[in-house]
Amino acid sequence: MSNEMAKSYDPRETEQRLYDWWESRGYFTPKIDWDKKPFTIVIPPPNVTGELHHGHAMFVAFEDLLIRWHRMMGEPTLWLPGTDHAGIATQNVVERALEKQGTSRRELGREEFVKRVWEWKAEYGGIITRQIRRLGASVDWTRERFTMDEQLSRAVREAFVRMYEKGLIYRGPRLVNWCPKDESAISDLEVEHEDVQGKLYYVNYPIDGEPDAYLTVATTRPETMLGDTAVVVHPDDERYSALIGQFAILPPLGRRIPIIADESVDREFGTGAVKVTPAHDPTDYELGMKHNLPFINIMNLDATINENGGKYAGMDRYAARKQLIEDLERDGLIHKIEDYTISLGTCQRCHTVIEPLISTQWFVKTKPLAEPSIEAVRTGKIKIVPQRFEKIYYQWMENIRDWCISRQLWWGHRIPVWYAPDGSMFCARNEADAYAQARVKLGDAVTLEQDPDVLDTWFSSGLWPFSTLGWPDDTEDLRYFYPTSVLETGYDILFFWVARMIMMGLELMEEIPFDTVYLHGIMRHTDGTKMSKSDFRPGDNPLDVIADYSADAFRFFIITSASPGNDVRINLEKIAEARNFGNKIWNAARFVNSNLGDNPEQYATWHKPDASELSLADRWIISREHGLLNRVNELFREYRFNEAAQDIYHFLWDEYCDWYIEASKVTLSGNDERAKHNTRAVLVHVLEHALRLLHPMMPFVTEEIWQHLPHKGEALIVAKFPEGGKHTDAESEAAFARIMDSVRAIRNARSEFNVEPAKRIAAIIAAGEHAASFETQRAVLASLARLDAAQLQIDSTLDAKPENAYSSILDSGVQIYLPLAGMLDLEKEKKRITTELDKARADAERTQAKLDSDFSTKAPEAVVNKERERLNATRERIGKLEEQLNALSSK
Repeated sequence: MSNEMAKSYDPRETEQRLYDWWESRGYFTPKIDWDKKPFTIVIPPPNVTGELHHGHAMFVAFEDLLIRWHRMMGEPTLWLPGTDHAGIATQNVVERALEKQGTSRRELGREEFVKRVWEWKAEYGGIITRQIRRLGASVDWTRERFTMDEQLSRAVREAFVRMYEKGLIYRGPRLVNWCPKDESAISDLEVEHEDVQGKLYYVNYPIDGEPDAYLTVATTRPETMLGDTAVVVHPDDERYSALIGQFAILPPLGRRIPIIADESVDREFGTGAVKVTPAHDPTDYELGMKHNLPFINIMNLDATINENGGKYAGMDRYAARKQLIEDLERDGLIHKIEDYTISLGTCQRCHTVIEPLISTQWFVKTKPLAEPSIEAVRTGKIKIVPQRFEKIYYQWMENIRDWCISRQLWWGHRIPVWYAPDGSMFCARNEADAYAQARVKLGDAVTLEQDPDVLDTWFSSGLWPFSTLGWPDDTEDLRYFYPTSVLETGYDILFFWVARMIMMGLELMEEIPFDTVYLHGIMRHTDGTKMSKSDFRPGDNPLDVIADYSADAFRFFIITSASPGNDVRINLEKIAEARNFGNKIWNAARFVNSNLGDNPEQYATWHKPDASELSLADRWIISREHGLLNRVNELFREYRFNEAAQDIYHFLWDEYCDWYIEASKVTLSGNDERAKHNTRAVLVHVLEHALRLLHPMMPFVTEEIWQHLPHKGEALIVAKFPEGGKHTDAESEAAFARIMDSVRAIRNARSEFNVEPAKRIAAIIAAGEHAASFETQRAVLASLARLDAAQLQIDSTLDAKPENAYSSILDSGVQIYLPLAGMLDLEKEKKRITTELDKARADAERTQAKLDSDFSTKAPEAVVNKERERLNATRERIGKLEEQLNALSSK
């Protein structure tokens, strides 16, 4: 590229061009080198339900940081992309789209519906790919995967068969979470709980054989009474001890149910007597199993009441509830009804209230899988960052329940099980194998029908780290890149996905799937609500932010704002600041390029001059750069990316741009050619190294600048990442810090007394033991503090304190005096300060009078506090003005 840089940086022109160039050069595709250990990340595959939102940009920002860093470290680096079919979620969005078209999946039939979903996948999969590209993700597109690709589908069937043959997968009737809208079972993790205001109904159950005797039970779901098979009390509850072993009459249906005792009963809830509905409540299910109670299902799959509900059969569950309460009130069996806060379980995808019911489903035995997975984390084979999530991981894994993996859907991986007419079941890798098994047992004339259900999406996602690399085949990719290195994702899917990958990896590969889990927080809207595809709002598309601010700015905002495991709110002001940071670096690079003379390429290779040949500013910035390299390397290794980003920001903006570049102008405008050469070399070297550090976070602007700077190599994306362990120069840092402190003090004084920016002023500096050092920096002091070099006096000590001068004594002991006569018109300045002081005092009097009135008792506390804060600020202002006036009056 030409060294000449445009006046301003244009991300719209640059970002797509650079991305296409990187990809065309093959930088995203690693070469297998058996002498080197690879670094591998598999992307958390976005669901093909719709466009990505800002939350997805978080995984791109952090994972691309890791990938680019390790690529620059010289490691074969694979970032494997792909998307997830997301069974229930995708089926839901496609069904909603069909409703708008006036049709439904049932009208279309399974084959046509699945065809429509594939069309949806083609459309939104393409959109997702474009979004990931525009965010700058350096993924290996040659290895892109989809969870329903044929090879991955084969891996799913293989995993199912192996686990079934080991007895880890079984089929049977169990209580499951049922979504009436989707008409499918869902796992415990797919149920969201929210507190809502409901009712607690106290219902009188007549005691069998005892007229006018009742046992009062409390319930929040009275319609489930239709499936009651017992009433349970605590064995030590004296109120009911005489009733244990007797029978109650179920009010709506007149059915006799036993009164039993169990120590699990909470005597403080309701009346201490609890109805037991084993087929519709998880706790009651356990009681039913323990006490061998009947399991009566009263629900159809659409949450209407079935034939076991007597006269309520055919009614919707809530209509049945309303009618049942009316009937009980009519019969005088409602004791009372109270308002009550209920933890309501809803389907994560469609938000329908779930219904626990007995259903024959497929399950994974999780205990045998969880135990080695717990051990992998406990022994440190797998590290979770931040560490606090390990405790949460243990709690969930140690209390894990069998995983319901079957879904009554049409979109997804069909369960690889076939049934014969006589009910015989054949688990096989494909239909041909199933028939081969069946013919051996049932003869050649047998016909088979595949299980209509599909597998839970998370079953195939659990195989992602190795199915994407070719498993179950013994591929070169699988041998080289597995186990992967880091699994980076949001903490909200630690159990949905991360835990299941660990379980599946250890079971099927006999090896951990990754050694580190890095959990980022959740991206939220400005109002604090979680971003999601179901709540996709205008402006939630990352491409909109990129169009306005650039991909670099958005990524840098994410990295600086989000510490490990903590949420972040979208903030356009901070994104604008990140864009400004990119512009600041661009302008700094333009300055450097424009000052490299006729042979800029001589600075492409860094040959550090002897320290004696470097200016103090040169030595200072090199030392500061070395300290930055040390810190960033350490922070990267500790996954403290936000701190590293902030350090790089402050180094480039505050130290390199605001101090070093300004100091370098003194040397560059001088006549010492050797000094100018050295400063040019330092300018290039330090900026080039800083660009390497920043590249994993802001890849586009750094690459574009790097291409304009003198450099060795083809591209920054594959340039060597600077290592830590560098020597720092504490003496030079301290010396230049004293110069900076002095400049700041003079600038503050100029600002305080409203000295015109262009006006050069006199100064007297008593620098003590640092006088010789200050003398060498005379030109720098004069330039940065806008001093008159001819009137700059530097001494070790002064015989007497200068009269009529502003004074400032620094922490280092350096004394600075600025003669007021040459700096300002004393009388004019006194008049100005007196006018400001009068206004401030009047304002303070008015505020105090307001606070002394009944305003203090009548106004809201926040408003009163705001007035008090205003008064304190005004008084502080008065104090400063009085100090200034006294200082001037004594001159």
